[in-house]
Amino acid sequence: MTRTETTTPAPAPVRDERAALAVLFAVVFINLVGFGLVVPLLPFFGQSLDAQAWQIALMFSAYSLGQFFAEPFWGRLSDRIGRRPVLLITVAANAVGYLMLAFAPNIWAAIAIRLFTGLGAGNISTVQGYVADVTPPDKRAGRMGLIGAAFGLGFIVGPGLGGVLVHEELGRLGYQLPIFVAAALAALAAVGVIVFLKESRVRATAETPPPQRFLAGLHQAFADPVVSRVLLVTLIYMAGFSGMESTFGLWAEARYGWGAREVGLAFMAVGVVSVIGQALIAGRLARRFGEARVLAFGCLLFGAGLVGQVLSPSQTLVPVIMAFGALGMALTMPNVSALISRSVEPDRQGAMLGLNMATSSIARIFGPIVAGAIFSGVGHDWPFLIGAMLTVPAAVMAINAGRAFVRKTATLA
Repeated sequence: MTRTETTTPAPAPVRDERAALAVLFAVVFINLVGFGLVVPLLPFFGQSLDAQAWQIALMFSAYSLGQFFAEPFWGRLSDRIGRRPVLLITVAANAVGYLMLAFAPNIWAAIAIRLFTGLGAGNISTVQGYVADVTPPDKRAGRMGLIGAAFGLGFIVGPGLGGVLVHEELGRLGYQLPIFVAAALAALAAVGVIVFLKESRVRATAETPPPQRFLAGLHQAFADPVVSRVLLVTLIYMAGFSGMESTFGLWAEARYGWGAREVGLAFMAVGVVSVIGQALIAGRLARRFGEARVLAFGCLLFGAGLVGQVLSPSQTLVPVIMAFGALGMALTMPNVSALISRSVEPDRQGAMLGLNMATSSIARIFGPIVAGAIFSGVGHDWPFLIGAMLTVPAAVMAINAGRAFVRKTATLA
């Protein structure tokens, strides 16, 4: 027998695959509404604490630093003890983190709290692992897209709700109500995991080898010709995206005088297109053209959107152009996850997806810091333009990953 046959825990009897995905979709959506509530408001929340642009960028990076350490750990642990308990722990940590943020006395406390929240929020690889557990390989890009659509839907409701709830005229206190709502939604998602979500994997037994350490998994990822290239795509692409995300509020304020309400509504446009793209388009395109080609196209489309924002002649066109770039974003994320999950054995999916999210976190650590420095020292538009430039090598690496996948598949056939 092969190693996979002897060591891979059998999937738990999830009776109705669609029902399981529907529950997971709802949990992810509720949690992301809370996330979408907070993220567009963070630059203005930081300003209410007398923070400078580089400190606001550091607040974004602190969250990603926590995710960097947490994603591989939670991914490996979910391979070992199951997806459900890991999801419960991380979602509950989100609720606590939001509640603490509402009472942050200064920007440095807010940065520390965001670091803690990032440690608890590193559960994306666990969600992706659950989807991979209950989905046949040829349908994973589409199913990953459906879960990605829950993220996008959260970004429709979250920023819009945050724009309604925020009261900027009250200063720091005006941001507490949206943050309280985010904490309540995270708590509701935790209840959803407890009550409705069934486990997709059997708990490991004494005969099951323990999960590999981080460095061992990293070595395997670098040795895999597909995973290593996809990780580079994630690193390059996310550096550009996170730089734009962390400076957009400041850019819109400097260029058009926008506040938290306008920024929240602009992110709603991103969410609408992200839902449509991931739920209805990403999977279909992947089945027709292959994950790698769609991934490369998505990177370039996002880059074109960044350039379009800078060149926009009117502020009314900015949400439209952002939506255009958001379609590119919608095509990248599910296809990255699908390529990784199709390239490794089932008992390594959580770990490899966790490494991918850790790579994303590295980009999110340094991307906002560099973008904040460029925004302050070079010019408001340059974080977007440099981000657009980064999408070109990301697209090239995506094509190389697709070629490696074809060669690997042919060798194993």
